[in-house]
Amino acid sequence: MNAEPADQIRLLEVQALDARIAQLDHKRRTLPEHAELERLGADLAQLRDLLVAAQTEESDTAREQTKAEQDVDQVRQRAARDQQRLDSGAVGPKDLENLQRELTSLAKRQSDLEDVVLDVMERREAAQERAAELTARVESVQAKTAEAEARKSAALEGIDAEGFTAAKEREVIASTVPDDLIKLYDKLRSQQGGVGAARLYQKRCEGCRLELNITELNEVRAAPANQVVRCENCRRILVRTADSGL
Repeated sequence: MNAEPADQIRLLEVQALDARIAQLDHKRRTLPEHAELERLGADLAQLRDLLVAAQTEESDTAREQTKAEQDVDQVRQRAARDQQRLDSGAVGPKDLENLQRELTSLAKRQSDLEDVVLDVMERREAAQERAAELTARVESVQAKTAEAEARKSAALEGIDAEGFTAAKEREVIASTVPDDLIKLYDKLRSQQGGVGAARLYQKRCEGCRLELNITELNEVRAAPANQVVRCENCRRILVRTADSGL
């Protein structure tokens, strides 16, 4: 294949732009905010689960406290009625003994139930404190997530703008390169890890970084300037310049 030396030089410009576009794509995929957001998302999911558990416990203990307080109130009302009968003096000796025994029993029952109420209140308060703490932590992680999202969006906006400019420039320069040459370059680039053309610099192929041996150098020296030569090692298009060391 033949192509004017100027067209081959422009191919290096296309290669440089393709390399820059590939770098931008890699940068887009590997932004530190991606990993940060993934970590924050996992933290947020865990905290939300813990918060739901704390809120559920607070709700359960609230119902438990209401029930325990109702039990205490019922015992108090029963004791008040018994005390009222006792104080009326309108009970016989046998009923008097029974009332006194029941009042003693009710007093013990009330004391036990009040202990239950206190225990439930303490557990409810602990659950409320835990829920409040987790709510604050959830809000903190949400704020960090919003900040990371904003940083990611700003970074992507800059990368996309630079990528758009590079792609347009690549389109313009590639349109000036002969079709057969650009097609060969694109084919090789897809086969060779994104590099389809490389400069021959100081007798070394900048594609595979290997120095040409004397036989290969002599073949390149003998090739007409408009002949498209290939590196014998990596088979990429080898572009000759004033710095090729020929």
